Amino acid sequence: MADRPFTQADLDVLKAWDTPTICNGLEVTNPERRAIGFTTTPLVAHEPKLPPIVGLARVGMIRSKEAPRGKVVNRTDWYDYVAEADLPTIVLLQDLDDTPGYGAFWGEVHSTVHKALGALGCVTNGSYRDLDAWASGFQILGGMVNPSHAHVHLVSFSQPVNIHGMNAAHDDVIHADRHGAVVIPAESVKKLPAAIDLIARREKVILDICHDPKFTSAKLREAIRKSGEIH
Repeated sequence: MADRPFTQADLDVLKAWDTPTICNGLEVTNPERRAIGFTTTPLVAHEPKLPPIVGLARVGMIRSKEAPRGKVVNRTDWYDYVAEADLPTIVLLQDLDDTPGYGAFWGEVHSTVHKALGALGCVTNGSYRDLDAWASGFQILGGMVNPSHAHVHLVSFSQPVNIHGMNAAHDDVIHADRHGAVVIPAESVKKLPAAIDLIARREKVILDICHDPKFTSAKLREAIRKSGEIH
């Protein structure tokens, strides 16, 4: 088992909050990452109502527009890579084509296979299909929905990827939901609950003022002065 500054229980705690809230918390724990580490282009969630997922990154790259020109990655090696983890995983698959999503790696079979391998879901700039035959409970945030897998093949795995602006590497902690995904620095996993609680208490002051029938802009100004920055 890897030596990490967090446990599965710590990751489970983070499932209580959506990804925007996690991003807010990271602005407190890691202010230097305020503008990096998260997806910056809209993704299509297969099941938007699924709860957030939190797991370790398993990273890979694909192409699909043209047939492979040389030796391709053995998919069973990829499956072993995804399965070799002591905690649940989230697959991050970067589509390298000039038209990402031209062919879908993800569908009925791969959603079912990866769920069996212990993955909670996938974040990809590529596409997916088989909407009515998808593995229940396996989340995916994809660049688009497309009908064909074309010439889809794995190019590499275990190397850093960029998914719609989010740079991520093997074993990074990923938090994702219908809003997108964010990388959580390992040392911040245990710090986030307190940071999120601080933000919630600050926001409550503002929200209470706004819901008060006797609301005035003067009261709002005073509340903001006392509570500090809000979003």
